[in-house]
Amino acid sequence: MERWPAGVGREIAETLDSTNAEALRRAAAGEAGPLWILARRQTAARGRRGRAWVAPEGNFGASFLLRPPGDLALRSFVAALGLHDAMVALTGRAELFALKWPNDVLLSGGKLAGILLESGAHGTLAIGIGVNLAEAPEPQALEAGAVRPASLRGATGLTVTPEEMLDALAPAVMRWEERLTDEGFAPLRAAWLARAARIGETIVARLPGREVAGRFETVDERGAIVLATAGGRVALPAADIHFAAEGRDAARD
Repeated sequence: MERWPAGVGREIAETLDSTNAEALRRAAAGEAGPLWILARRQTAARGRRGRAWVAPEGNFGASFLLRPPGDLALRSFVAALGLHDAMVALTGRAELFALKWPNDVLLSGGKLAGILLESGAHGTLAIGIGVNLAEAPEPQALEAGAVRPASLRGATGLTVTPEEMLDALAPAVMRWEERLTDEGFAPLRAAWLARAARIGETIVARLPGREVAGRFETVDERGAIVLATAGGRVALPAADIHFAAEGRDAARD
């Protein structure tokens, strides 16, 4: 296991409403990080667009508070790459994991983890990460069309504690954060594309009031997803992405 990154704080709470909410409260009070906050239990965990995140005890829920330079949105790639590296380090099974734009980690095609970025006071950023280590939500509890859920223990038989997950994740995330700061987005873009799910396949991007279907070509130099559609190439900086079979049903990445 890699050493804990120098200068990065580490706090563990038994129960919080939401680790991102706690990180944002700390930011409002003047904390700038870098700081990891882990909760063994969350009572009001949330995902993107205000969706609830199921967070039973034994699963991983933590937030990384920092004040990063440059484009805050690119930290979704920092977090996704760090999370992918941590899962590979914990399992030794790189072939099981893939990344789904903009912010999910897949395990054998099922959704293992999600990432939520929220801006805080004084230029801070809270990166919330939830991982189904022990349990996955029941499919019927999710919105129609969601990627089927997966848990690490259910798919591999491995038991990883939240603390072990954090100890693997923190150095991996910091390694990619330092690369972004030192080298720019290009190496992260290349690494993300090498781990991406469904490149070359038809996907559906859902935006407020409309859908865009097209072949997933790449991610551009700003992190936008690029689709080849019937009307030409389209770059989307934000959208809910659905794989084609799911997109026919409806709803969530």
